[in-house]
Amino acid sequence: MAKTRAQKEEQVKKLTDKFSRAKAVVFADYKGLNMKQLSDLRDKLREQNAEFSITKNTLLEKAVPSSNFEGPTATLFAYDDEISPIKVLVKTLKDATLGKVKSGFLGSTSLDEAKIIQLSSLPTKDELRGKTVGVLVAPLQGILSVLNGNLRNLVYALDAIKKQRGGV
Repeated sequence: MAKTRAQKEEQVKKLTDKFSRAKAVVFADYKGLNMKQLSDLRDKLREQNAEFSITKNTLLEKAVPSSNFEGPTATLFAYDDEISPIKVLVKTLKDATLGKVKSGFLGSTSLDEAKIIQLSSLPTKDELRGKTVGVLVAPLQGILSVLNGNLRNLVYALDAIKKQRGGV
């Protein structure tokens, strides 16, 4: 059943709103993915506070006038972490050996396929936080080890003195 003009205008408004809220947007060719794969991908992305939607190219071009899409196009909207959803999308497409990323935006910066693939290899915010904490904790662990070593050496020295004086 064909959509009315009002329904299409409403869908363009929703798309425009999603584009304004998203920190990162990736356009992908989903051709070849079956419904189970698409459903699994959407579930994984929902966990990342991201959304993967399939929209007609004509409606996408009205929401993003500078775009020119060919073939089936799906859109990834990442609302919180910019990298994690991109990693999930690229991994899913790579594992399925179907579809590919086309282009996208990170903030207001335009991205091509190569840049999106490169972004997908970056660590996520949580991984970076973990590494930062590790870097900050390392000197403290070193100090603790040195201080424990001095105490340990003192105990060994006292034990040796005790044995030297004939103590048990």
